[in-house]
Parts: sequence; C-alpha cells; structure tokens
Amino acid sequence: MENDFYIALRFLLAKKRAMLMSLSGIIFGVGLFIVTQAQTAGFEHFFIRTVLGTDGALRVQDRFQDTIASMTIKNQAGQAVTRVSLSKERRYVIGVQYPAKIMEGLLKFENVTAASAVLRGNVQLDTNFRQETAEIFGINLEDHLNVSDLAHQIIFGTLDDFRANPKGAIIGSMLADRVNVTVGDSIVLSQAGRSARFRISAIFESGVEHVDKQRVLVHLPEARAILAEPFDVTYIQANLRDTDRAPNDADEMQEVLGHSVEPWQEREKIWLDVFRALRASSALTVSTIILIAGLGMFNTLAMIVMEKTKEIAILRSMGYTRRDISRIFLLQGALVLLVGSILGCLLGALSTLLVSSIPLRIRGIFSTDHFVVYWSPWHYLAAVLSATVVVMIASWVPARRAARLEPGEIIRGTAA
Repeated sequence: MENDFYIALRFLLAKKRAMLMSLSGIIFGVGLFIVTQAQTAGFEHFFIRTVLGTDGALRVQDRFQDTIASMTIKNQAGQAVTRVSLSKERRYVIGVQYPAKIMEGLLKFENVTAASAVLRGNVQLDTNFRQETAEIFGINLEDHLNVSDLAHQIIFGTLDDFRANPKGAIIGSMLADRVNVTVGDSIVLSQAGRSARFRISAIFESGVEHVDKQRVLVHLPEARAILAEPFDVTYIQANLRDTDRAPNDADEMQEVLGHSVEPWQEREKIWLDVFRALRASSALTVSTIILIAGLGMFNTLAMIVMEKTKEIAILRSMGYTRRDISRIFLLQGALVLLVGSILGCLLGALSTLLVSSIPLRIRGIFSTDHFVVYWSPWHYLAAVLSATVVVMIASWVPARRAARLEPGEIIRGTAA
C-alpha cells in the first residue's frame, strides 16, 4: 500500500498545474457550499426564532363542533338493523369561550411550557397629530413574557412602567413613528363608540413589518372594555419545549380541547417554503463549481493514463494486478479529495466567520443589522459528500481504463 501511495503521488506531481487547478476548484467549491448554506440556513433559523418569539409555537383558537348526520341500515326485508352516525362538517365558533379552562388543559401536555390568553381586535388610534387604524392586543403581561420575546424587543421605555400602570400601552416602533409619539405620550384607542386613553409605557421592535406597524399591547381587562368581550379571548398562544413537534401536538390538542390549533409551521408555510427553495438553489448552483473541478480532474487523469502507458506496462510486468493499477489511480483522486476537503472546510469556516460580521440592515420579516449565519456540521458533511461523489466518479473511469491496459499491447503499440 505504501508503494501504491508513492506511485500515485509521483503520477500526480507529473501534472502539477492541471492538478492544482482541479484542487483549487474543489477547495473553492466546498468552501462556497458551506458558506452559502450557513447564510441561507442562518436567515431561516433567525426567521423561525422571530416568529416563535412574536406569535408563539401554537395558537389555540376557534372552538369547533362536529355536525352529525344519522343513517339507518336495513336488511333485505326492509327492517332496520342498525343506526350509524356520520360526522359531516365542523361548525366553528370564533374565539375561545373559556380561556382559563383551556389553558389549564393545555398546560397538561408535556411538551407545553407556557400559555398566554390574547384578546385581539381592530381599533382607531388617535393622537394630537393624526389618526391610524391599529390592532389592540389584550394580554396578561407575566403570561405573555413566557411565550414571547417581548422582554428583548423593547427598544424604549420599560416593562416595569407597563406592569405598574393599568392604563399603560406598549406600541410597535413603526406605528409610533407613523403617529409621531414616544414613551410618556398619550393615545386614545376606540371602537364602536367605546374608547379609553392610554399612556405609552414602552415601544417594541420585532422586525416583522405588519407587527411593528399595527400592534398596541394593553392589559387584558382594558382590552375587554374597549372590545366589549367580558369573557372570551381571540386565541391562546403557547410555547413548546420541542417546536418541531408542533404539528403532531396540534392534532392531538384539537381532539382533546375541541378547538382548532394552528402550529407555527402551518402559519408560516409560505416563508418556510421560500427559504427551503433558496437553500436548495444555492446548493445546486455552488455544486457546479465542484462538478467543473471534477471534469478537470477526469481530463487530467485521462491524460496521465495516456502518458504513463509504459510505466503501467512495467508495473504489470512486475506483478501488479489490474486491481492494483486501478487502486493507484483511485488513490490519486483520493489524495486530491482529502486535501481539497480539508482546505475547503477551513475556507468555509473562515468565510462564514467573516460573512457574519458584514453589516446588513434588514427589516420586514425579521430585524437584523448584519448577515446571520448558522453553524452546522451537516453543511460540512454535505459539502464533502458532494465533492466525494464527483471526484470518485471522475477518478473511476480513468482508473478502469488504466487497469485494462495489457503489457504486451503497450509494447507492440496497439493499446487502446
């Protein structure tokens, strides 16, 4: 095996320039594969964290009731044998009628860590300067802090002020800019003739445009008074230990609670599909670099086979079998693959680190001021596997051709 390695290395060094080109392609292909996957996965995971921190992993909302239809089965004599009840359609009742009981039942599920009742409605927001339509969200602050990242989204003011003031309000940053208010200012929220004056205790920024542009958070009793909902809430927001289990938990909760339960994957399906498409597209695009490097390696190894026919004949005469010759050429590909993968992974890690420090301001579906990356060993494994497949295929064909050469044909000059 040591002699095979030495011979493979000598054959490679005979084509230094060509092999360096192929090696460079593998290094840059592996490195770019890693950094592009780190970027796309980073933005996806950041988006998911934003969604979970704003709207929760699960929402328990409208109560439903199955509509039952009966069918009588008769025998051949026309006598009734049995009566079967069939579930036809579900009738939905908007909102959660008994939130305390539903929350109590919800918290019994082992994957649920916290729950918060939310009352939502459209209101008119009035200031001394202008009017805007907004969405009022009535919450119990302590419960809501357990199912959201509200504590980390406050950019002005304090939650303590909101906690101590029954007429306090927390307003989205974009909405505050639109109506030109800041912490300490007063606003009036009204609906259908009912109104109340609130003092802005804090301003939050989630980075999600429709949230920051519309939401006003107030204490739940105050929202009940404005929306004339003394008992019901719009939905219950829940937090999970394992958010990936949300769809399965939602199906189970629906049967137990008798309310529709919406997992975050269903709520954000469009954006999740977009991120998956971007990740697949970037992987396919960058993989072409590795493919081109593989084609270059195939061409180089094919040239080595043509130029080293005499050396191959000598090796066969010395007792090397076809399998030995094939192994020598496969070792050449393995050497390039090993060096290219190691250097490519190092390049990918360094590039990912550098990209994460590049300033980039994004507002709309999340809030960030720099590139977001996600470190995962699977990105490195996928990049190395892609390079392995391409390089091994590129090495196998020339190795097979070299193994088929016969010493006698080479000496007579009739080798194909």
